[in-house]
Amino acid sequence: MAGYDVVVIGAGNGGLTSALSLARRGLRVLLLERHNVPGGCATSFMRGRFEFEVALHQLSGMGTEDRPGPLRALLGELGVLDQIEFVAMDNLYHVTIPDRLDITLGADRTRTVDALRDRFPKEGPAVEKFFDLVFNFCLEMVGAIFLGDPEASGQKYPLYCKYALKPAQAVMDEYFTDPMLKAVLCMYWPYIGLPPERLSFADLATLLWAYLEFKPWHIKGSSQSLSNALLDAYLRAGGEARFNCGARKITVADGRVQGLITEHQEEIPTSCIVSNAGPLTTYIDMIDREHIPREQLKILGGSKIGMSAFTVFLGFDCEPEELGIRETTNFIATSLDAESIFSLGRTLEKPQTALLSCYDVSDPDFSPPGASQAALVSLQYADPWLTVPPHQYTDVKYRYADGLLELAEFIAPGLRRHIEEMDIATPLTHMRYLGHPGGAIYGFEQYAKDSNMFIEPRSPIKGLYITGSWVASGGFQPTLDSGVSVAKAVLKAMNGS
Repeated sequence: MAGYDVVVIGAGNGGLTSALSLARRGLRVLLLERHNVPGGCATSFMRGRFEFEVALHQLSGMGTEDRPGPLRALLGELGVLDQIEFVAMDNLYHVTIPDRLDITLGADRTRTVDALRDRFPKEGPAVEKFFDLVFNFCLEMVGAIFLGDPEASGQKYPLYCKYALKPAQAVMDEYFTDPMLKAVLCMYWPYIGLPPERLSFADLATLLWAYLEFKPWHIKGSSQSLSNALLDAYLRAGGEARFNCGARKITVADGRVQGLITEHQEEIPTSCIVSNAGPLTTYIDMIDREHIPREQLKILGGSKIGMSAFTVFLGFDCEPEELGIRETTNFIATSLDAESIFSLGRTLEKPQTALLSCYDVSDPDFSPPGASQAALVSLQYADPWLTVPPHQYTDVKYRYADGLLELAEFIAPGLRRHIEEMDIATPLTHMRYLGHPGGAIYGFEQYAKDSNMFIEPRSPIKGLYITGSWVASGGFQPTLDSGVSVAKAVLKAMNGS
């Protein structure tokens, strides 16, 4: 059969945006997806009368029409912005620490600073100084890194050079004394998957700045609407897609890509492959060992598989107000010790923290009339679930879910009486549907040492490119952007520049 200019493995965020970008430039592109729908994590599923959102909690980088953010610009360039309806969230998040704290941070700097100063008056001046640091640091980071200033230096970007690699906890300790205030400001750490002592300040600052500057958003009809829009645009651009068709083997000779063999044993010649399957699956499972460069194996051996998630999908027979849920994004914690909470992710012990996202608060049309839905999430590694005997799996799953429901009842008493539909996803569920080792939702653990600041994301095999969370930051905006970045690298190589 005739070959393709590019074959893209996986229709997740990075795969879709890379395939669309390349097809729009006139290349002959084939997109392969082992599942029967596009999206990867950006999907939805039906249970009863509810369409449940799988993974999106808060979309970053959108901005408003009059002050567009980088993601809004990217989706516009891809020709899909007018195919998707976005829903703005009024607040960043609500934090409940039972019997100790209840606070909501607004989705702009002034309201967040005011809320923190009111609740922690002794720390008021430090709060203002901290957000000065966050905003000035991120502005320096944009100039030094994202805009690629060729004259970047420690003198020109002093805050970035001083704080980029510092642990977030160290910066918290530098600015604040109240452990509860520190915990509130670090509540976004599950969005990266590392607690403040291990998380770089650059990652925490970027999260806070991005959501304050460009606001948190959701998508009408769930993130599946975004995936469908990207796929439709790709097909209109002349791209070809095959679902229920995974990649089995990448053929390599003399350090160059030669083609691909599908799980149906079809041989597809191509000199360029973009893999959204992650580097572990791509190199270890798809390429014969003798063709994997030693330096690539060394890099993979120095990284750790990141956390997965345990999610309870809940469909309620009433509106959120009746449940007592007043915010879209809610963090519930019975402990301030993030390191301990992180360690619990390697066990099946009762959870101490949860994220409850109720999309109907921001979008009353998200669920059927008179109903609402929520996703109740705790981060976990797959390891403890792999030790559960099959005959005990259901009992263990429901016992852990019960612990999350107990946490949810701190903000929604009587919640259980209104459950109409419930489904549960464990790390093993994520392993099954995503095909990721460990069911990792963010790829490798997001340590700074493993970032693109220190590791070249380009593959040593000519014609092979990797996109997605395993080579970029986790989350929707970074993975969508990674696909576009890879497409630019492909075009640059093809043009010989």
